[in-house]
Amino acid sequence: MGFQDINPIEKYQFFLDLAFRHAKQRAEDLRSKKLTGDRIKIGIQINLIKVDVIQATLHGRFSSILKQFPQIDDLDPFYQGLVKATMDYVEVKQALGAFNWALKKIKALTQSYKAKIKMNMIYGNFPKLFGEYVGRISSVVKQIKSAFTTLEEARRVFKAFPNIKTKLPTVSIVGFPNIGKTTLLYKLTGSKPEINEYAFTTKNINIAYLKKDKKKIQFLDTPGTLNREKENRIEMQANLALKHVTDIVVYIFDLTEPYPMKDQKLLLEKTKECGKPIILYLSKTDLLKEDQAEAFRKEYDVTTSPSELKTILLQKLEEHIKPKAKE
Repeated sequence: MGFQDINPIEKYQFFLDLAFRHAKQRAEDLRSKKLTGDRIKIGIQINLIKVDVIQATLHGRFSSILKQFPQIDDLDPFYQGLVKATMDYVEVKQALGAFNWALKKIKALTQSYKAKIKMNMIYGNFPKLFGEYVGRISSVVKQIKSAFTTLEEARRVFKAFPNIKTKLPTVSIVGFPNIGKTTLLYKLTGSKPEINEYAFTTKNINIAYLKKDKKKIQFLDTPGTLNREKENRIEMQANLALKHVTDIVVYIFDLTEPYPMKDQKLLLEKTKECGKPIILYLSKTDLLKEDQAEAFRKEYDVTTSPSELKTILLQKLEEHIKPKAKE
């Protein structure tokens, strides 16, 4: 998705000032040419052009806003879930509708006032008619001023969305904070993200890709979850990715960290609720005593080798995952 490419949206007055400035500049350019001929006809021509410039400027800017914003109902379920969880879904749709309404009103007013200007044969009336047009256009744009604020707020939220490719075969790495998820991501894909020295190592969803036989597999390093009732923004994104995007889960156990084993097991049971195949991985075995790892293997079918894990993942993806539509 191109959420990060949506341009900032200024306040409504910015667009009015821009349109009127363009119209004024165009009129000055025409007058500088010292047009000759019938004064009435010249006046009609200049005012028609000013009206056209205002309409064209506003139409171009508003259409660009509408084009950049995604059609929410057409988004993949993962992104629909993000939208509905992070912003007022109805308010955003109403704001987009307000821009469509304004475009239609501006077009209708432009046609109406162009007709009035063409029919008016008194030179002194042109400024009056143009002033009326400016006032009516300003009123229309001002009526939707809250839509500019709503969409700018939505743009900032969109900008923080992860750029997940929802059509690719996807593996999600799940587990508590600081247990080696990001390190494992690097070992599986060769992608080396920044690793920071604090408890919540992953502040966002890290995304990496593995190419195998001309196929591309997406790996998601999901933020460490605290298995609490109320999710934060990043945890919510991770759980939506598990539900709507993930094909296979790699769940990491860590016997060296201060997270009680009962909590790690509880998180595993919660992860199983997503209904996706889960492969268990035991991290940091180099820091364990040999009998610790062996005792754990008797309880859980785990792998401890990244290369072995990669082989298992590729095999399961080949056997069980149906090809998705092209991204």
